[in-house]
Amino acid sequence: MKIKLVAVHAVLITGIGLLAGCGGGGEGPIVPPPPTPAEYAEKHMPSDWWGNAEKVEQGRKIYMGEANPDVNCSSCHGKDGKPVKAGATDFRNGERMKLYSDSAWFWRISEGVPDTRMKGWKSKLSEEDIWKLVLFERTFALSGKVWNEEKKQWVDAGTIAVASTETR
Repeated sequence: MKIKLVAVHAVLITGIGLLAGCGGGGEGPIVPPPPTPAEYAEKHMPSDWWGNAEKVEQGRKIYMGEANPDVNCSSCHGKDGKPVKAGATDFRNGERMKLYSDSAWFWRISEGVPDTRMKGWKSKLSEEDIWKLVLFERTFALSGKVWNEEKKQWVDAGTIAVASTETR
């Protein structure tokens, strides 16, 4: 009887652990990210890139690990934006992703995310390549959207004339 109780407890503990860490618990509540640091807050996607299919494809190649053998975002975030590793952000979740400006995405890719397995990639990627990643990653949940700095939100690409911006 004592052995059966120990086995039942082990199964329950394992099950609870799996739910909390692998899919059952998800990413947690949807909350805004911390403020983007000043050195990144003024960086924005080059305005003529938003509708540029060639840049999106270049971003896809970086994301999939085809362009740079040291970088493969899909190994954690999944080829379709659905995480394949516990703790990775689900890029298909539009409610979460719309809380991140283009600057915030650029910052997170560059510097990583503290207290997670997401490391910074600025030593492996140029600023241009990081913008290509932002451009591609937005296609999972925010396809057809562009960041409007004036409104501080993602808007339909066809509803605004995007002002020219500098990334450096």
